[in-house]
Amino acid sequence: MDKKSLSEADIRTQFITPAIVGAGEAKWDLATQVREEVYFTKGRVIVRGRTVRRGEAKKADYLLYYRPNIPLAVVEAKDNNHTVGAGMPQALDYAETLDVPFAYSSNGDAFLEHDRTVTSGPVTREIPLDQFPSPSELWSRYCTAKGLSAAEEAVARQDYYHDDASGKAPRYYQLTAVNRTVEAIARGANRILLVMATGTGKTYAAFQIIWRLWKAGVKKRILFLVDRNILADQTRTNDFKPFGQAMTKITNRTVDKSFEIYLSLYQAVTGPEEDMNTYRQFSPDFFDLVIVDECHRGSAAEDAAWRQVLEYFASATQIGLTATPRETKDVSNIEYFGEPLYTYSLRQGIADGFLAPYKVVRVALDKDIDGWRPTKGQTDKYGKPIEDREYNITDFDRNLVLEQRTAVVAARVTQFLTETDRFSKTIIFCEDVEHAERMRQAMVNANPDLAAANSRYVMRITGDSDEGKAQLDNFIDPESAFPVVATTSRLLGTGVDAQTCRLIVLDKSIKSMTEFKQIIGRGTRINEDYNKLYFTIMDFRRATALFADPDFDGDPVQIYEPPPEGPMEPPDEPPGGGPDEPPEGPIIVDPPPPPPPRVKYYVHDAPVRVVMERVQYLGEDGRLITESIRDHSRKAVRQAFRSLDEFLTAWNDADRKQAVLEELAAKGVFLDELAEQVGRDYDAFDLVCHVAFDQPPLTRRERAAKVRKRNVFASYGAEARAVLEALLQKYADAGITSVESLEILKVDPLTALGTPMEIVALFGGKPGYVAAVRELKAALYTEAA
Repeated sequence: MDKKSLSEADIRTQFITPAIVGAGEAKWDLATQVREEVYFTKGRVIVRGRTVRRGEAKKADYLLYYRPNIPLAVVEAKDNNHTVGAGMPQALDYAETLDVPFAYSSNGDAFLEHDRTVTSGPVTREIPLDQFPSPSELWSRYCTAKGLSAAEEAVARQDYYHDDASGKAPRYYQLTAVNRTVEAIARGANRILLVMATGTGKTYAAFQIIWRLWKAGVKKRILFLVDRNILADQTRTNDFKPFGQAMTKITNRTVDKSFEIYLSLYQAVTGPEEDMNTYRQFSPDFFDLVIVDECHRGSAAEDAAWRQVLEYFASATQIGLTATPRETKDVSNIEYFGEPLYTYSLRQGIADGFLAPYKVVRVALDKDIDGWRPTKGQTDKYGKPIEDREYNITDFDRNLVLEQRTAVVAARVTQFLTETDRFSKTIIFCEDVEHAERMRQAMVNANPDLAAANSRYVMRITGDSDEGKAQLDNFIDPESAFPVVATTSRLLGTGVDAQTCRLIVLDKSIKSMTEFKQIIGRGTRINEDYNKLYFTIMDFRRATALFADPDFDGDPVQIYEPPPEGPMEPPDEPPGGGPDEPPEGPIIVDPPPPPPPRVKYYVHDAPVRVVMERVQYLGEDGRLITESIRDHSRKAVRQAFRSLDEFLTAWNDADRKQAVLEELAAKGVFLDELAEQVGRDYDAFDLVCHVAFDQPPLTRRERAAKVRKRNVFASYGAEARAVLEALLQKYADAGITSVESLEILKVDPLTALGTPMEIVALFGGKPGYVAAVRELKAALYTEAA
């Protein structure tokens, strides 16, 4: 057998898989321990205007597991024209991402091993094909490197909860968080911090941690603390449901010590009076494990109520969960829990395609920029004398209400919804409850038709509104059409899983990085069933510039500051200009003090207008794109193909030209948008050559005419020439992709020439037909642009 002639798939099937599985009981179980072609990311969501596509997902050739969800090794395969170690760079990249200790590469001749647990001595070695390590060998080497005792090892390999009916399985980053945590606790760690972006499934990860430790018998009584009732209820009915009768929720300040898993609001077990501190009804050593959800909210601050609970149960292992790592430093969570054991950021979640990217529409109003000062002796609409001073954006809607400003904001939000979808779920964050009510009224006035059709089109959902809170479940339910627009101040900032929220409006001054990130987190969840793949932030307070944190959040896919009279929806091609720089100096994040009683003035006759709006895109690499789509596409193509000759070689060698186009699309080259700018009559081949390599383009009809002029099909019979002529016309009308598919034989005018089988028979069978189409494509691209 000539190995050199085999494809990579053949090498895997005939050599690598048999070598891994091996023979005897000590080898890998193909059904439970070996997974081939494992996609572990979804592929970044790439947004251009209204066009949304997914980039290429990451795929490992093999993942090897000691037990389900406990990965040990990644294996990358190459065909036999490559060296044994040719796949190692990719294997190491995947091993680091997946937190896997062993990486292997093979071309079917042998294996190259890289042991990531080794800190001294040989790290790599070549292994004969018939000597691939067994699961028990790799697990033993891993445990030895980690210094795990027999008891610790038993905890580290404890099974996950698995529900065959739901088919739900942990994502790779959840596995890393869970496995690291369980192993650390097995080794005696008692304070752990996990940082996972909003929408990445912190609660599900916490469930698996608790389940494994509980089933292993090392943690028998567990307290899970939250600070929102909706979080406790969602946790109990969703992720924690498998605990069944072993679980209870602490309510009415009553304690039943017969359960093993306890859910509680910290408010339900603490209070200003001693008799309200229900947690003291438990003995200090009652709980083995305490998990604090959303611990960034100050639970570790020395004077916080949660800190009292944590210190009371000091003997328990304590885990803090948060989405905001930098803020935890500011409120001393790092000091209390230690450095994060694992971090999965919003930036990484967006890059992997698990979280939704976002556009930013920044709107600048004249009074926000210039400020406003009353005339001498001016009174507000209620006759109250207005304090004579300069009022700026931090005063508006807190100390001073410019009613026309509220109307302008509502009008711009309505314009955006009108240009996109008036039934997109929208949250408008306001300064306070009174502002939220005024905004509700302004949105009703801006949308009188929809508000008249259904009174719930716009709702104020705030802590003091029973009517609004009653509609909260409907707002977050993807299947419920109403409410569409929710105005709020703080209630929707956290603890709300709004999967289909497409627009978040910021019309409040945000002084906390934590609050900002939690607000943005309301839109980061993806729901493909409802075509929710990205969302838009409309910022009237420049919060997105002030709190930019690229290391954690990633940049937006677009920042748009349209002209005053221009459209609100971001255009496909952004105007020039770079991102705004955040202010110099440290950002001070302190818990906001209780607001003092303040006077609020209402001014109804101060005109307000929009002076500027702006847009930028986010590239495949997560960096802002400030150039046009045309310039960005040029760079993307040249990164994939260094020269015109290299592109032409790849194009001419490809049996399916569509494969080359798909590769370019995965790198962020949007041919439809380029066609809008360069011309719809040009072939995708010409668009690439023209934009990336400055070649003069030919239209599809011009290319087809050149083929006809050269009489390329003279060697075929009359009927076969008619088929090729029809295919050539289809190319001229629709492009090369249509010609490459056999489905083209089922549409006019090909159907007039016979059935697909009859047409193929004109060329002596399918191989002859495929060869003729290949000849047609070669003739079309004989002239390289």
